[in-house]
Parts: sequence; structure tokens; C-alpha cells
Amino acid sequence: MTGTPEKDLEEWTTGDEPITGPQESYLHTLAREAGEDVPDGLTKAEASQMIDKLQQETGRGAS
Repeated sequence: MTGTPEKDLEEWTTGDEPITGPQESYLHTLAREAGEDVPDGLTKAEASQMIDKLQQETGRGAS
């Protein structure tokens, strides 16, 4: 396996902080492509989970 191993979201020390600007921008791009809405008030961890889900749905981020 190459790259950095992913850390479980439950282990994130900053996972409960508000979504970052780059996360929000990318998430809105993915959601638009998938025809979904992005809920308000996401945390970093929630945004990461949604990004992973939408990447699978849209085929973005696939190796």
C-alpha cells in the first residue's frame, strides 16, 4: 500500500471542529455532481465521511 494510512475518524483530535474551507468547497463540488445537498454545520469528521461517500458515487478520487 502506498501513501499515508488513514486514521479512523473516531481518533481525530480535531474531528469535532467546524469544516475547513477547502473541505467545504470540494464537498459542494461533489454534492453538485451527485445531485445532493450539503447540510449546514458539518464537522471536519462529518465532512470527511460525506466526501468519501460522494467520491464513491461520482467516481472522483478513485485510484
